[in-house]
Amino acid sequence: MATPGRWAAAALLLAVAAVLPPARGFSLPLQRPADCGEARYFDISRLACGPCGAHQRQSAGGSSCVCQPGYKMVSSNGGSSVICEKCPENMSGVTQDGWNCIICPQGLTSEGKCKCLNNEILVERSIDGILLNEALCIRCNGSEQSFSASDASGNRCVRCEQTFINVSKSCDCSSPNILTGGLCFSASESLPPKGVATVRFGQLGITLTSAWFLKNLQSSASACWLYSNLTACQALGNMCVMNMNSLSSSSTDACGLFQYIYVNTARLGIVHSIAFWRHNLPWLYYGDQPGLASQVLEANHFPTIFSFKGTDKDVKLQFIAASFDAAGNFLKWQSLEGGILQLCPDTQTKLNAAYAFGTTYQQSCKISVSKILLDFASPIFYDLFLEYNGDNGQQYLWAVPVLNLNLQYSEMFVNQGSNMNNWLLTRRFFLVDALSGKENDLGKLPRVIRIASKITISIRLVSHTQRGTIYPPLITIAYTDVLVQNPETQSVMVSFSVSYEMNQSEAQIQTDITLGVLGGLAVLWSLLKTAGWKRRTGSSVIDLQTVLKFLLFYAGDLANVFFIITAGTGIYWLVFFKAQQFVSVLLPLPSQEEDFVTYVACAFSLKALQFLQLLVSQLTIDIFFIDWERPKGKVLKAVEGEGVIKSAAAPVSIWRTYFIANEWNEIQTVRKINPLFQVLAVLFFLEVVGFSNLALMDSSSSLTRSSESYIAPWSRILRFGVSAALWLAIAFLQIIFFSVFYERFVEDKPSQFVDLCCMSNISVFLLSHSCFGYYIHGRSVHGHADTNMEEMNVNLKREAENLCSQRGLLPNTDGQTFQISISRKMRLHYDRIHETLTRKRGPARLLDSSANTFEQSTRAYNTMNKFLSSFIDHVHKEMDYIVKDKLLLERILGMEFMEPIDKSIFYNDEGHSFSDVLYYGNETTLLIFDILFFSVVDLASQSFVLAAILTYLQQEIFRFVRNTLGQKNLVTKTLVDERFLI
Repeated sequence: MATPGRWAAAALLLAVAAVLPPARGFSLPLQRPADCGEARYFDISRLACGPCGAHQRQSAGGSSCVCQPGYKMVSSNGGSSVICEKCPENMSGVTQDGWNCIICPQGLTSEGKCKCLNNEILVERSIDGILLNEALCIRCNGSEQSFSASDASGNRCVRCEQTFINVSKSCDCSSPNILTGGLCFSASESLPPKGVATVRFGQLGITLTSAWFLKNLQSSASACWLYSNLTACQALGNMCVMNMNSLSSSSTDACGLFQYIYVNTARLGIVHSIAFWRHNLPWLYYGDQPGLASQVLEANHFPTIFSFKGTDKDVKLQFIAASFDAAGNFLKWQSLEGGILQLCPDTQTKLNAAYAFGTTYQQSCKISVSKILLDFASPIFYDLFLEYNGDNGQQYLWAVPVLNLNLQYSEMFVNQGSNMNNWLLTRRFFLVDALSGKENDLGKLPRVIRIASKITISIRLVSHTQRGTIYPPLITIAYTDVLVQNPETQSVMVSFSVSYEMNQSEAQIQTDITLGVLGGLAVLWSLLKTAGWKRRTGSSVIDLQTVLKFLLFYAGDLANVFFIITAGTGIYWLVFFKAQQFVSVLLPLPSQEEDFVTYVACAFSLKALQFLQLLVSQLTIDIFFIDWERPKGKVLKAVEGEGVIKSAAAPVSIWRTYFIANEWNEIQTVRKINPLFQVLAVLFFLEVVGFSNLALMDSSSSLTRSSESYIAPWSRILRFGVSAALWLAIAFLQIIFFSVFYERFVEDKPSQFVDLCCMSNISVFLLSHSCFGYYIHGRSVHGHADTNMEEMNVNLKREAENLCSQRGLLPNTDGQTFQISISRKMRLHYDRIHETLTRKRGPARLLDSSANTFEQSTRAYNTMNKFLSSFIDHVHKEMDYIVKDKLLLERILGMEFMEPIDKSIFYNDEGHSFSDVLYYGNETTLLIFDILFFSVVDLASQSFVLAAILTYLQQEIFRFVRNTLGQKNLVTKTLVDERFLI
């Protein structure tokens, strides 16, 4: 039960809810300390601006109030809880802490506090802490006994800078001496030229005066020149690096001053016998003229060997860097492991994978400018080396050259071209420069920052090496200039990569030679095919059709050439790259794979053209089923229109012909392999077993990778090599299985079709060309096939016990399949009958014009059946034929040397080559087309799964087209009713 107190509380809540603005919810206005102005402060509890009290202003930090000049604090609890009191007229100054008033004999600062002259320190309290009525300005003793001056804060006297003492024997640097950068130089000394404190940001078209350069450039150059001050020399070198190591004969910027000192200090000698490394100076250039890059990068080999399988020192690149700050102080030696040069964050394992020898590494991301400014407030400069062990066990360092793409030599970007002889290599580099872009005030945000947006370490293998010898690595850096406007919303894309390459010119020459030789052989083979085709068409005239046919043959043969080259290349790189221990070959770069991808595309295009031509030829063959069955006795038949009954020959059943037509229709797309199993097996081995991992551009030959390890980018050559090898291997195993086991013990469809023809007493007459084709002799040795089950079983038993003659066309032979080369006269006679067989309208030439279309077709069918059966029985002496064996060379070349002028020729064919007009006899073409289709889809999408799905879909689509159109051709050529084809 609700109490009166609860009802009162609920009513109060409802009243408060009614007062709240419904649209605001839980929102508040955004205010920053900079928005508050002088008379207000930023209240950190309310996150909003609040007013300061009387005689108060905003503090330097902005989060509290302080007294105005001439007022002292009486109490302060932070924020606006400050009470101020005006100082007396005779004590108008305020102490440094703001709590007391004091007399200032030398005047006030803008903040109302006491000030002193240079080399004086301010004293407001006695030694025991008692506040003085009048502040004291005590001058530091700059005489020879003490050489003291006030420090930067002006609170105590310290020993003055040594250059003051050296020049003036005091702490004053009065004229004519020169004061710059906090250092004092004598006017009588030979100083370097006056430096230009500007930094060029070429990408933005901006040249600005850098506060850092303005403060430190001249002093660093002078100290380096006069005193060989090591830190000053390093600082000068760093400023040159911040200016992109750019050189110009007319400029005295940081690099100009460095070069001036470098040239004029040759007497000091060199360091570590390196001609480009001068004593006391940092090593910035490999010479001051372009053209030395080829000597630096190729004249010497790196004095150690690498392998894919071995100890850490053999399989990892031991990079180490000497790091310096902007002021020239040496920081430390540090290994690159841990992501020192990788701006993109990642796990330790993946970051360190960049230095595993043979692993192509790629990393990229987008980083906000605000994070860059936070993480890289001060630039760090690196001199990079590659560590190795000498013969005596001593550790040595090999300097790694830098190719700065932003470097300008005489206003030209000499490092952006591909000609190595124009490059100007350097040594030192940085990742982020947020210092040189600061104008006027070093405490404020820079106007421009410079970021190493693209870093690439290139490793080149020495040609013909068998022991993993490499040339010195090269680090290529491209910098991006960013104009800082809104750091929170601005971002920049950065990348880091490690690439491996070797001279591929020899491999390219070998590929070109192979392509030339095999291409020439393909031309000869295509000419032989064209000659055979001309013989089979019965034509000897070279016309446009002949040229087109040659081009089609050549397209198919050239596709095989391209496939052999690409498959061989892919498998070669797969085996020799992944299986090697001591490195002798490296994968081509992605840019070097373009020719390979072009070859694959050419192979696919040409093979697709051959495949379509194959489909067209199979869909236009001439085919006829010869029925040898003869009528059994006579039957009485009423004559229509005459009212009389006459005896006639008993009709022969058409069902056997329909049955053979259905069987032929079924085997049109039967292949020597199972296409679905082929696709699934390839996909299983690639994605489940893990063979796809062999296509990664790393040294590992493992089929499994952990989720924590770095996954290298794919090699298109290796992807093609792995997939092609699996396709060929699985297809080869399938063909062996089907030919050795399945077709021998389960079913052999072509052979069973021949047996079925014999049992059905039907022969098959095929013409794939005008004067060439195939013949399947299906005449039953029992005379009749249209019989009951009992008689059929008796006939089969007699045949099994050799109680009847053999099935062959010739007596006492078993040869039932033939390649036939028919005479021109035979073809013309066939065409005359066939024209009537396929006519649907108009008068017939061989039949009564008054008969309807169905009767014409029926009579034409009977005529063709009678003609072909009589032709097989040698009835037509003017169109007779002979039976012979093909010569071995004829079998090899796939052509016939003899021309059937007077007599047709039947060639014994034990290989059932009539399957050439079916899918079954063209498995090589179909398999290569499937492989190329799969590979093209994969190379375009980088997805084996998508490639497998699309490959299976195209198989089914073309199988459907082949079945549908093949069935229509069968109906047209054989007069089999389409309704009886299942």
